[in-house]
Order: sequence, then structure tokens, then C-alpha cells
Amino acid sequence: MTNTTQQPLLPTYDHRAGAGPTLVFLHYWGGSGRTWDLVVDRLPSRDVLTVDFRGWSRSSGLPGPYTLRQLADDTLAVIADAGLTDYVLVGHSMGGKVAQLVASTRPAGLRGIVLVGSGPAKPSEGITAEYREGLSHAYDSDESVAGARDHVLTATELPESIKSRVATDSRASAGAARTEWPLRGIAEDISRHTLMIGVPALVVAGENDQVEPVGVLRDNLVPYLSGAGFMVIPNTGHLIPLEAPADLVDAITLFAPEA
Repeated sequence: MTNTTQQPLLPTYDHRAGAGPTLVFLHYWGGSGRTWDLVVDRLPSRDVLTVDFRGWSRSSGLPGPYTLRQLADDTLAVIADAGLTDYVLVGHSMGGKVAQLVASTRPAGLRGIVLVGSGPAKPSEGITAEYREGLSHAYDSDESVAGARDHVLTATELPESIKSRVATDSRASAGAARTEWPLRGIAEDISRHTLMIGVPALVVAGENDQVEPVGVLRDNLVPYLSGAGFMVIPNTGHLIPLEAPADLVDAITLFAPEA
């Protein structure tokens, strides 16, 4: 009798062939792989990979857990499945915290990380139990999503088509995935992992980001990265990939030029 081990189901991802190193894009809490479309469209010759995290969008049917560690393990599994051997992680918000955990394992092939409005290594003092409970309800309804999108997540006016996409993605999740980040992941101190990262890093902040303010990233993330670059994109809020995609592309390509 032969024992067979079933391959765990991987999150859905898209891999577009091009010049390396591959840019691996990891989305925010409420986003999906298509959160990066405006960025990817401005990188027509690059090898790019975007993923829908477990519990979100096209991966919403995958079982939990939906912890940061599980998302990091999933990311490494997707990178292996896609056969990437030379890549840079680009993580936004929750995806930035996942990127830190992935990079802390010092995987072969990782060349650098770009952390965009990232969850910091050490949670800020503002992440209280009350804050987390309130945040866990941000995507409960179409109305709450619109309020979060227009008054908290952004500092600029998005086109209607993009606003609609944000609204759809925010609601397209498994219930347990929707609450995992605000109730647990956002408050997790991963600084001992972030200190283990051995590749170059760039931290990108939005000047008017209410979710991960410039000062929080400067104080609670940059010190845990060895020699990290730090830049602030003017006028933008938290949804930097949607609010300032051209500026973000410039930062990424300067940090990780096409080989």
C-alpha cells in the first residue's frame, strides 16, 4: 500500500514572463493581485508575479489558517511553483509584513524587498484592542467599505472604475481571512524576524497615509532593516499602488533595475 501526500492547494497567481529579476507583488488587506494592475501595466517588459492571498478574491475558497505565517509559506510555495530563481518582493501594507517574514527565512534567489506603506515590524502604540475591533468591521458592508476607501485608505480621488474594483475586492474574502489581519496580524510583533533579513530593502511611505503614517514607518520599520532606503511619495494616502502608480514604478525600477 502506497501513501500519497496531496499537494496543498496553492493560492491563485499570475506570472507574466519578461526580464528579471522577477517582481513578486503581495497585496494589502482587502486587495487582490489586481491591486497592482496600474503598476504592472507600467512595467511592460518585466517578469512579474501577482498573487491573490489565501482567503482573498480568487483564493477565497482556500481553507485557513489565514495567519501571516501561512501567507508567507504560501508565498514561498508560489515562488517555487513558478520556478523563480531571481526575484524581488514588493509588499503593500499586510503584504509588506508578509514580505518581511518571507525575507527573514533568507530564501535562495531573493535579491531585495520593497515595502510599500507596509505593516511595520513593531506595531505602533495606536494599534489598541479598540482600534483592532473597529477595524475588523471596516469591510462588513458596501457602505463601510466605501467609507474606509474614501476617508481612510486614500488621500486622493480615484477614478470610478478603480473605486469600484477596490469595493469588490474588499468584500471578496472568506470571513475568517477578513478578520485575521485586524484582530491578530496587525498587532503581531515580527521585529526579531525583520532583523534577520539579509537583502537590500526600500521602504516607501505615502505622505498623507493615515493607516501606516510616515513617522510609524520611520520609527517602527526602518530601524529593523539594515541600511534600508526610505522615501516618501508626496500627497498620496495608503493605497499607493492605486494612487501613485507611476511614482511607485520609478522607485521600484531604481531599486531593482531590469537586468
